[in-house]
Amino acid sequence: MAFDPNAPAQPGSGVFGLPHTEADAAVVLLPVPWEATTSYGGGASQGPRVILDASRQVDLYDLDVEKPYEVGIHMLPEPERVLALNETAKAMAARVIDAAGAAGDPELERAVQRVNEMSREVDAWVESETARLLAAGKIVGIVGGDHSVPLGAFRALARVAKSFGVLHVDAHSDTRRAYEGFEGSHASIMYNALEGVPAIERLVQVGIRDVCEEEILYCRAQGARVRMITDRELSMRKQEGETFAAIARAIAKELPDDVWISFDIDGLDPRYCPSTGTPVPGGLDVQEVITIFREVVRAGKRIVGFDLNEVAPHPRDPDDEWDGNVGARMLYKLVGFTVASQGRAKLL
Repeated sequence: MAFDPNAPAQPGSGVFGLPHTEADAAVVLLPVPWEATTSYGGGASQGPRVILDASRQVDLYDLDVEKPYEVGIHMLPEPERVLALNETAKAMAARVIDAAGAAGDPELERAVQRVNEMSREVDAWVESETARLLAAGKIVGIVGGDHSVPLGAFRALARVAKSFGVLHVDAHSDTRRAYEGFEGSHASIMYNALEGVPAIERLVQVGIRDVCEEEILYCRAQGARVRMITDRELSMRKQEGETFAAIARAIAKELPDDVWISFDIDGLDPRYCPSTGTPVPGGLDVQEVITIFREVVRAGKRIVGFDLNEVAPHPRDPDDEWDGNVGARMLYKLVGFTVASQGRAKLL
């Protein structure tokens, strides 16, 4: 039976209700249910599941990209090994987090070391899987999990790309050297990327509004390699009369030709995903993020991959699907703009 994009999703269907397999999909989504070092609210490891569940309610006609689903979109099953590592690491990390760090306690220091080892194992798995998919000609999207999870994907991409930039939408800079002793912390993803992946020639951060002095100093020390566009700057530019369309075009110009989009959902105003682990007042509107992505494509940039992180279910109401709903819709936009940037779909 032919697939009908206008019909309701069928029980047991794939992401967005699509029938595609890994073999026939151009875009393959890699779920990484990992949140061991989450330091405030939890639940991000459930992000891939709640996004998948909500995705079957997303209508496939897109107002920005013509029929993005036609290229084929498939989400892989959640890896059992990562799920098991997450449970073990979360329990170990919780003791350290409750104590605000190991503080010279030998038992807690051993816990930190073990969590760091498990973080490296997850990074290696993501790198291996991403490399496998890239070798097969797939566009890869990472679905977290906390924001630490795309590091392995950056490393895999660096094997095949001479250089690329990262467009980082987030409330946080994520450029701490480590947090509470955890080297693979969600608060350190962009530090680890900049230090460990020389192929990243430019990092453009958008929406930053919760940052420590260490991160400011580190980013300044990177010179032109890092451009931090704070929520404050965005607000002031709009107050002075600059249209957001002009701001988005200026952001796109900051990026090199090849771009990976790294999207922490807390970059949005928290009314969109209030259950995210570290919500911060302020932030971007959904349409503002979409405008940035659209202008990246209009500027002729090629989106080479993406990650979406920190979507979590409501901590007390399992029937509240709002966060998953928003996450699924932003994921579909990421897919659409990515395939449009590569000439596989038409930008409307």
